[in-house]
Amino acid sequence: MVSIQLLCVGKLKEKHFTAACEEYQKRLSAFCKLTVTELPEVRLPENPSQAQIDGALEKEGAAILAKLPKGGKLVALCVEGALLSSPALAQQMDAWTVAGASHLTFVIGGSYGLHPSVKNQAHLRLSMSPMTFPHHLARVMVLEQIYRAFQITAGTRYHK
Repeated sequence: MVSIQLLCVGKLKEKHFTAACEEYQKRLSAFCKLTVTELPEVRLPENPSQAQIDGALEKEGAAILAKLPKGGKLVALCVEGALLSSPALAQQMDAWTVAGASHLTFVIGGSYGLHPSVKNQAHLRLSMSPMTFPHHLARVMVLEQIYRAFQITAGTRYHK
């Protein structure tokens, strides 16, 4: 069984997002070993300078890279990433596992994104949409898309 790790910068606080994530975590237990890891977001002042933002991203990036398993595949969620359809994501995940990858890590950065060091190590830079969504909604969306990918690969009717 493949291991999926969802690394997230920041804590999920809203009950409705937590409930949705828990539902997809339960559903995913039939397909993979899922681990959700929350890393602390570096606190910044109200109007941070670019240097302060860069420093925070660097610290968060180092924390992310320290949590990555050796030999796994890394998917970095970022606005400049590829826009994939659900079937295309399913095909990519399946190709990685068929080729022997036993661990896939999806990374969601903090409110200012991901440090280039994380993006540069990614096997796939993935954009959820050109639209802007609440940061915590991204976690729900990623979990749903991972679940959908497994359903597509299994040939079920979930993806219509």
